[in-house]
Amino acid sequence: MTQVTMTVNGKAVSGTVEDRTLLVDFLRLNLRLTGTHVGCDTSQCGACVVHVNGLPVKSCTMFVAEAEGADVRTIEGMANADGSLSGLQQSFQDHHGLQCGFCTPGMVMSAAALLKENPTPSEAEVRVYLEGNICRCTGYHNIVKAILAASGQDVTAIAAE
Repeated sequence: MTQVTMTVNGKAVSGTVEDRTLLVDFLRLNLRLTGTHVGCDTSQCGACVVHVNGLPVKSCTMFVAEAEGADVRTIEGMANADGSLSGLQQSFQDHHGLQCGFCTPGMVMSAAALLKENPTPSEAEVRVYLEGNICRCTGYHNIVKAILAASGQDVTAIAAE
């Protein structure tokens, strides 16, 4: 058993876990932060993306012990202080960048990392950045549109696929 301590969504947390516990399991089972989804367990789908020390990480492939002392942000930590949706989350809603919603937390977390790195990405750059995230419902067009809109770009000229 291992004792872990970290900051999750701005709050200090700790717990005792088995050495083999994955970060996604610690978040979901120990902390009850179920917005981070487990989709494939093989790091292919991106549903489990969280930020660790500001970087996007697929939490199904990271042991929680590796996050010792880290600053972790989940989809629950993306909302504004008053609980309202962040601009990026609102853009996903406004531009129908979700359908069943399963991939949405990972998409939003990946998109937030992209926009931090590149505040005004091109459509092609968004599509390349999202290659590690799988959506089986939307066809990606509205997800890309939502991200571009969140970056402040005019999306009226983006043609449907």
